[in-house]
This record gives sequence, structure tokens and C-alpha cells, in this order.
Amino acid sequence: MNKAVDISTKKLISLAPNNWAKWVTGISDIVTGEILNTEFQWISRQSDVVIQAESPQYGKFLILNELQLRHTSEMPRRMRAYAALAEEKYKLQTYPVLINILKISNSEIPTSFASNFIGLRAIQDYRVINLWEVDVNIAFETPLPSLLPFVPILKGGENESTIREALRMLRADEQLNQLETVLAFFATFVLESTLVQEIMRWDMTVLRESPWYQEILREGQARGQAEGEARGEARGEVRGIISSIETSLEAKFGSDGLELMSQISQISDLEQLKEILRRIVVANTIQELQNVL
Repeated sequence: MNKAVDISTKKLISLAPNNWAKWVTGISDIVTGEILNTEFQWISRQSDVVIQAESPQYGKFLILNELQLRHTSEMPRRMRAYAALAEEKYKLQTYPVLINILKISNSEIPTSFASNFIGLRAIQDYRVINLWEVDVNIAFETPLPSLLPFVPILKGGENESTIREALRMLRADEQLNQLETVLAFFATFVLESTLVQEIMRWDMTVLRESPWYQEILREGQARGQAEGEARGEARGEVRGIISSIETSLEAKFGSDGLELMSQISQISDLEQLKEILRRIVVANTIQELQNVL
């Protein structure tokens, strides 16, 4: 695990682009071309991947993929913007797809953006795929190697034997073995960390290499910077980390995890808050987090 890893969305999709495109569009005779540049002037996001595709029925078009750790209220507007920017840049119709990784609530996730301002309407539909609703067998049978790291959070993928099989397939392929840290990260959501450590045969601190763990940290830093700039005070970063802790607790432990927020919100030490966020990744139970509160 010492080599540098590339676990970007582009890397994941490029493992089997044809099968990925068939899965997200439902078009069986689709053929993919190159993965295109997604730098739209001032906008560039690592989680966006645009694939050029073609089918006998629809001709050439674009598939815009957005892989999101957690759904947020900004996503409909973002999907509308990226679809329009992709069409403008490449002069092709776009099929936008939003893939949500973690379920954080039971609220309905929108599948379109719509606005009506002074009588002028803007509408953008897009497909939504929630990984917790995807049957785990798709990852093994299609095959879809891009989904193997997410096996623990797929429907029916939470048992030990299934996770071990996903790990075996990742380790058997040189192109896939870099994805092991992602599999381990999501395995801690459904198995005890000691068991995950036994299965992976390396120290759990390696989980910090996971891009999704890093994204959780970046969320806190970004929120902190924004709030710090808005308020002109150092407490902004603290508030940002607390916000990331809250969403992470809800993602892993549900409403029970949120009960800790009354204690955590009283903490002002930045390093202690960062340690709490790190502990959430490997904690099996809420009680384990009490040691750092």
C-alpha cells in the first residue's frame, strides 16, 4: 500500500467504461469513446466525468457522471449547470447521471431541477442512482469493477463473505488493487473494525488514504474557511469540522449518532475535533467515540 494511488472518479469509470455506460443509461448496444475534459472555463471538479458515447438509436451523445458522497440540496442546480456546460462545450446532447454513495436520510432525492422566475422556466432532468438500492450482484456479474470498492454499502453486500470476495477480485487485478482502501473504508460501516483489519491484513490507519475519508476532511476545512471568511474569526474552521462530524455521524450511525452532537458542539479545540472525525471512520459503536469526548 506504499505506492501513490489514483482513485478518482475518472479512474473508477475508466476500468470498464462500456459496462458502466450500459448500467447508468440502460442502453444495451451503447459504445463509449473517450473520457472528455470536464474543465468548463472556471469550473473543474474531480467527481465529474463526461464520457462520449454512441448508440444506433440516439447517435452520438454525452454521459455526464457525478459521483457524490452524500446528496446535498445544491445537487439539482449543479446538475443543471454541468449538463448545460457540457453541451455548450462539445455540441452534443447530454445524459446526466447522479450517483449517491451514502444514505443519510429517508427524504426523497429529486431527479430534476426546475425554476420559474418572472415567468421564465428552467428545467433539467437527470437520472439518480442510489448505491444503497443497487443489488450487489451487479458488481460481480456484469462485471462492473468500478462498483467493487462500494460492495459493503450496496444492497446485500454487507456480509463478510461478500466483502472478502470483492477484496479477492481487487487484489487479483493490478489495475484494481489500488481500490482496496476504498473497500476497507466502506467495510467499516457494516463490519467491526477489528474484523476489517483482519480481512485486509494491514493497520486501520491506512484508511486515511481513502479519497472518501479525505473528502470528509476537506468538507470540514472548506466549511471552516468559508465561515471563517464570513465571520472574520478563527471559529469558522471549528464550525466547519463540527458540521462534517455531524454528517459523518448520521451517515454511519443514523439518528443515534446525532445524539452525540450536544456534547461535540461544545468542543472548541480544533485538534480534538479532528481526532473525533478520524475516530468515526474506524469506530464500531458510538460508545467507542466517548473516549475522545
